[in-house]
Amino acid sequence: MTDHAPSYREELINMLAECSLFGHFSPNELSATAPYFRIEEIKAGDTLFREGDAGTYMGIIHSGKILVKKSDANNLNIDIALLGQNKTFGEMAVLDGERRSATCIARASGRLLVLSQDALERMTEESPKIGSRVIRAVAISLSRRLRYMDYRLANSLG
Repeated sequence: MTDHAPSYREELINMLAECSLFGHFSPNELSATAPYFRIEEIKAGDTLFREGDAGTYMGIIHSGKILVKKSDANNLNIDIALLGQNKTFGEMAVLDGERRSATCIARASGRLLVLSQDALERMTEESPKIGSRVIRAVAISLSRRLRYMDYRLANSLG
C-alpha cells in the first residue's frame, strides 16, 4: 500500500467519492481504496497509450476528455468514443493482462484517477474484500459498456 500525505489521501478519497464507479462504497471502503490509486495530470494532445501497448494501468476521468481510437481492417485509426468525467478506460488490459485494444489520446487537459496493475494485485492480496469490490465495480462497468455496444451493433444491422 502506498503511504500518501494526508492532504493527497483526502483528495484521492474525495475524487473516488465523486466517481460513480464507487458510488456504493462506504466512507471506510473509500478510505481503504484510496492508497492504491494515484492522481495524474493530463494535457490535451497527450497519447496515454497506443493499441498494442502493454496494459499497465486503468484510468478514471475526473476531468478532461479522452479520445479512444481503434485500428480497422485497413489499419486506419477510427474514432470510437470520446470519454468524459467518470468514464473509465484501460481496464480490460489491467484485468486480463492482454495488450491494449485501442489508443487513448487526451482531447482536453484534466485529471485522472489511476490504478496500476501492480496496485490492483497488491490490493487483492492486502485487502481482498476491497480488491474484490473494486474488481466487481470495474466488471459491472465493462458489462454495461458491452450491453450498450451490443445494442448499437444490433441497431446498425437492423
